[in-house]
Amino acid sequence: MARAALRLGVRDVARLSGVSAMTISRFENGQSGGQAETLRRLQAAFEQEGITFIPANGGGAGVRAKA
Repeated sequence: MARAALRLGVRDVARLSGVSAMTISRFENGQSGGQAETLRRLQAAFEQEGITFIPANGGGAGVRAKA
């Protein structure tokens, strides 16, 4: 959801986060749950680009682009 909100391609996110495009694709396709360090790097990259992560609040977790 964060990648779509920013209109970034997998390669863009790979460049911003230092995580390989293949790893990102496997994570997005549900083929991997992601290592803790990988998830931290992805979240940091998205936050740097203006995404706010919303914790589960009864409706589930989500993201929002900062205005």
